[in-house]
Amino acid sequence: VLDFNDPFSTEVKPRILLMGLRRSGKSSIQKVVFHKMSPNETLFLESTNKICREDVSNSSFVNFQIWDFPGQIDFFDPTFDYEMIFRGTGALIFVIDSQDDYMEALARLHLTVTRAYKVNPDINFEIFIHKVDGLSDDHKIETQRDIHQRANDDLADAGLEKIHLSFYLTSIYDHSIFEAFSKVVQKLIPQLPTLENLLNIFISNSGIEKAFLFDVVSKIYIATDSTPVDMQTYELCCDMIDVVIDISCIYGLKDDGTGTPYDKESMAIIKLNNTTVLYLKEVTKFLALVCFVREESFERKGLIDYNFHCFRKAIQEVFEVRMKVVRSRKHQCHLQKNKRPTPNGTPRMPL
Repeated sequence: VLDFNDPFSTEVKPRILLMGLRRSGKSSIQKVVFHKMSPNETLFLESTNKICREDVSNSSFVNFQIWDFPGQIDFFDPTFDYEMIFRGTGALIFVIDSQDDYMEALARLHLTVTRAYKVNPDINFEIFIHKVDGLSDDHKIETQRDIHQRANDDLADAGLEKIHLSFYLTSIYDHSIFEAFSKVVQKLIPQLPTLENLLNIFISNSGIEKAFLFDVVSKIYIATDSTPVDMQTYELCCDMIDVVIDISCIYGLKDDGTGTPYDKESMAIIKLNNTTVLYLKEVTKFLALVCFVREESFERKGLIDYNFHCFRKAIQEVFEVRMKVVRSRKHQCHLQKNKRPTPNGTPRMPL
């Protein structure tokens, strides 16, 4: 088990903190995104009364720790060592209930952000304006504008204008929470520019309209090409992954029930009634490439498949480089631990 203070822990698995007032929806978000819980089932979740840690290691690139904090945590409590917690954090997600009076939440947000920034200026601050499914479109925009203005004004009054806050409208009853988490996770992936460049090269040489690299388990897209993301397009991709996994679980196993439903042979084609083709291919055992292709371009499927083969090979090389770095850091961390003296002052014997 990696220790809280272990530098290797936070280098290899960045830490994401989920914070906010009680009943703002933090635990529900985690259960829906990473445990495939139905949104309706989250109504029966009990309030979190202690810090809950979870390791998310679904794919070669989605590797991080999520810390779910109870809403009643007091930063001024001497037992709360906020310096130790914020020091190794990659992203801090603060959840605000948009259907409640959010003045208290904004005050807590300001306190949290200022404390965290003093300890670790490199933290990404992500604000989820949550439960927007109960608001009209106009009310959503107005609420986001108001929270954005008040939060930034509070920082400006404190002389902290350089702190950047990112805002997202989210709900567990649609795909907005998955898209928001995708944006958060992408900031923690050092290989993101390389992955985006590979996707740009792939689509430009294949006649593809749009491509996503998805983590199959969580439906988080860890990279996409440089063209803008349309919410409806993203929702179609998520639905396609659900269809593929559901059918594979029924028909993809061997007669004796062995094997895996998602493997290197996994592939799916869905033709929409607007002359667009959805094309899914397995990249690794946890990652899938989902593409939007025009029917006339899909007639050159052989070219697309050849380019995909080159793309998959490049992704594997990126993954191999990453694993070498991980092994190297782990080895260095191990050596540093062995160099530390024992409690009685004698040097440690190498293992």
